[in-house]
Amino acid sequence: MKNMKLSGSDILVRTLIDQGVDVVFGYPGGQVINIYDSLYKYQDELTHVLTAHEQGAAHAADGYARATGRVGVVIATSGPGATNLVTGIATAFLDSIPMVAITGNVPNSSIGTDAFQETDITGVTLPITKHNYFVGSIDELEETVREAFVLASSDRPGPVLVDIPKDVQTAMYEYEPKQPYQKDPKNAAKDIRIQEAAKTINEAKKPFIYVGGGVIAGEAEKEVLKLAEKVDGVIGCSMMGLSAIPTSHPRFLGMQGMHGHYASSVAMHNADLIIALGNRFNDRSTGNLSKFAIGTKIVHIDIDGAELSKNVPDTNGLRGDVALTLQKLIPLLEQKKNPEWQAQVQKYRDEEAQRTDTRPGMTPRNVIRTVNRHLSPTTPVATDVGQHQMWAAQSLEFRNPRTFISSGGLGTMGFGMGAAMGAAYGTGLRTVLITGDGSFGMNLNELATAATYNVPVVIVLMNNGVLGMVRQWQTLFFDKHYSNTTTNRKTDFVKLADAFGVKGERVDSIDGLDQALTRAFEADGPYFIECDIDKDEFVLPMLPPGGSMDDIITDAKAGD
Repeated sequence: MKNMKLSGSDILVRTLIDQGVDVVFGYPGGQVINIYDSLYKYQDELTHVLTAHEQGAAHAADGYARATGRVGVVIATSGPGATNLVTGIATAFLDSIPMVAITGNVPNSSIGTDAFQETDITGVTLPITKHNYFVGSIDELEETVREAFVLASSDRPGPVLVDIPKDVQTAMYEYEPKQPYQKDPKNAAKDIRIQEAAKTINEAKKPFIYVGGGVIAGEAEKEVLKLAEKVDGVIGCSMMGLSAIPTSHPRFLGMQGMHGHYASSVAMHNADLIIALGNRFNDRSTGNLSKFAIGTKIVHIDIDGAELSKNVPDTNGLRGDVALTLQKLIPLLEQKKNPEWQAQVQKYRDEEAQRTDTRPGMTPRNVIRTVNRHLSPTTPVATDVGQHQMWAAQSLEFRNPRTFISSGGLGTMGFGMGAAMGAAYGTGLRTVLITGDGSFGMNLNELATAATYNVPVVIVLMNNGVLGMVRQWQTLFFDKHYSNTTTNRKTDFVKLADAFGVKGERVDSIDGLDQALTRAFEADGPYFIECDIDKDEFVLPMLPPGGSMDDIITDAKAGD
């Protein structure tokens, strides 16, 4: 096929195949008909998954990328097709997920005329993409697509959009096959910065290692564990850092922050040094900035220099790849033993154990623990956003990276169904979705996709009949003014799943859930399980909005 003339749409699809893309998610329309004709021609080499909605396709591409580390690809037509991608693109942007979104547009001759379904999607997505391209000429197309893949996956990953007018898709041009893209080379931080950081770390007696999503993106999990052993530190993480460190590791305290584990949050608060790796210290992790890490030194390593001292002042800010920087840093560190710090942390663990919910019955913690019993070490688990997400983050057991698929920065309700399907396609593994009735209701149309393609997704719906997280805030901070958080919907989710073609059942006990999960994991294709939980269950611990560790809520009763 070397030096052959092809149409723009053929060049696009051939270039995707050259880049190693095996599956794309999308929805056809008027301005991408030519692209879909090319997808038809090359269907033996590239799978296309037709979702129920473009937002679901974007979330599926996102879930594929989170579960595999490869670039996810989504395709949509102009106008509403393109704008329906916006929430999915923003979700990927806030969590630094590599994605390429391909949109069609009206012909160049119609740009700016308010033609049918014309939208300036590059203008719309400028703030929520790492970069975007308007391909105005056929001679730019092939290299633009290749460049988009490099950009999406290099340095700090993120979504890139490529908008292709109809006439560029139909034009003919010479196509040259090329090897798959190579990411830009990674670099460690400067040696002088590493030496300065080593001095700070060697002086610490109470080190806390704070792991973010950058550790997973940078594949630095082994280096983190070596660092912890060298400095005799403990490890906590942001929500985006979950699954980087095995839950059972003796140094791991779990997620910290607004709804994090008590021991992890308190240890971070009382450490004399925080070694922050690939995270951005957002408000959910810090609480009140004026009371955060007072007197604590911070060594912050991130591939994006813009994150250094952005929200909290760093003692040492190191711009560089986390893994490469740690590989140069660790040999400079003294082998430490911090028995007093370890004893202090054990006290925090004991206090957390005393506060842990051990009630029997269909409690959120027991639901998640029951799910744990059915997971393999590599099973991807996706969530939507809300109380169920935090219960999952607190109680799921992780043994391998990239097994937690959840929207962190944007907090996108409706993310889970598409993301779970994308993870299943990317890994080839049965995937679990933990969701709530509020989030699930937003994109439950993707049940049609799961049924049509027989995607192996186990859906566990925790139904409390309310918008639980907002209701919790209304209970604690708004005098129980339950304004529009009690849904009162008449939906029978099990019957609805059946109507879409998905087997399902409702359970009312933990034993029943355990048995249903056994059936679900043995089923061929998707399986839906609904379990009712009490509307007044809380996510605890909780830092109140604008609060600090001094204000942490560890016990609350909605009925008080």
